[in-house]
Amino acid sequence: METVGIFDRIFKRQEKAAAFAPVQQLIIEPAGAFTAYTGDAYGNDIFRGAVDAIARNIGKLKGSHVIRYADHEKVDGDCRLNRLLQVRPNPYMSAYDMLYKLATHYYLYNNAFALLQREGRSITGIYPITSASMQMLSDGADNLYCRFFFRSGKTAVFPYSDLIHMRRNFNSDELLGDGNNALYPALELAHTQNEGIISGIKSGANIRGILKFTQILSPTKLKEEKEAFISDYLQISNDGGVVATDQKMEYVPIESRPVILTADQTKEVKAKICDYLGITESIVNSSYTEDQFSAFYESTIEPFAVALSMEFTAKVFTDREQAFGNSILFESGRLQFSSNSTKVNLIKELLPMGLLTVNQALEILNLPAVENGDRRIQSLNYIDQERATDYQMAHAGKKREEDTVHEGNPNSGDQSDGSGRS
Repeated sequence: METVGIFDRIFKRQEKAAAFAPVQQLIIEPAGAFTAYTGDAYGNDIFRGAVDAIARNIGKLKGSHVIRYADHEKVDGDCRLNRLLQVRPNPYMSAYDMLYKLATHYYLYNNAFALLQREGRSITGIYPITSASMQMLSDGADNLYCRFFFRSGKTAVFPYSDLIHMRRNFNSDELLGDGNNALYPALELAHTQNEGIISGIKSGANIRGILKFTQILSPTKLKEEKEAFISDYLQISNDGGVVATDQKMEYVPIESRPVILTADQTKEVKAKICDYLGITESIVNSSYTEDQFSAFYESTIEPFAVALSMEFTAKVFTDREQAFGNSILFESGRLQFSSNSTKVNLIKELLPMGLLTVNQALEILNLPAVENGDRRIQSLNYIDQERATDYQMAHAGKKREEDTVHEGNPNSGDQSDGSGRS
């Protein structure tokens, strides 16, 4: 199915609504444009593997509509919106697929778009947009629109306020992320490296040289002798690899030494591409340690989650709704990548303090929840701050009472019988 086919139903709805809506003429004022990398960066195995490793982990993010009240209490929001964010954003893909696609476009084009389909004030679908290019437009009221050019030849215009826009390398353009021009030399070097290896293997499997005749031959005879020599000695049938000649000809082989990159040079090319994407090889091949993944999460996954949360919040809710605490939050259970010993130690430290419920502790261990698991267990070694204050004040009052009793009772002091004994 072509990507644009997904939007056919949306287009039809918009065309039907447009028949009854006032026509607003667009004044074409390009505010910036981007096109896909013609060198096909995604066709490079190193680049694709690195982007795939990032997108797979971003796909695990969980989006939620939450409401934060003035007393900092956080509650779940609209269940229908949460289902779009967590399960099925549209009929054609899962929430994981949507986040994976957005992350891939984010690193491939440095701009990723998703359309928010609305019915009234409600969000009914979220559609990542795959297009050949895009152009920013504005109307007389300075409202922004995006015109997408699809590979099928169709075009579509959507209000920028209905688009989730994620951008990377946001520098020179006022609205769009910069291109991947800085990556081109590394990709070209990687392509040349692969071509060199293939060429070197082919060159090593062939015999090349100069066939020198010691007598004068006609052009026709010369060609016949050359073809006969090639047929007899330079074809695959020459299993022995031995060439036999007589005095009428002399064969001088040409030694070919193709340039092959060393293992260190190959690693350097791979490292240049991975460094550009902010990822290490251990993350790509899933050989990372707990500390390595923690660094990867904080430097790559978490910034994307923060930007995604802010963009969804701004585009889904009005300023008034945001003022009342409505927001979209994308987060991930990073502890699922920790070792079992780390999980156990964490539970040992946090559970006695009452910071975790029983089900939260089970979730950390990837175990199913239990009935009545929302209760918190706390050690008697920890008490509430107010109770500690009450205890200290009561203890101080009791001590003052005892001091007062001692001062008012003359017989309360030490008594001596004059013999040195009390």
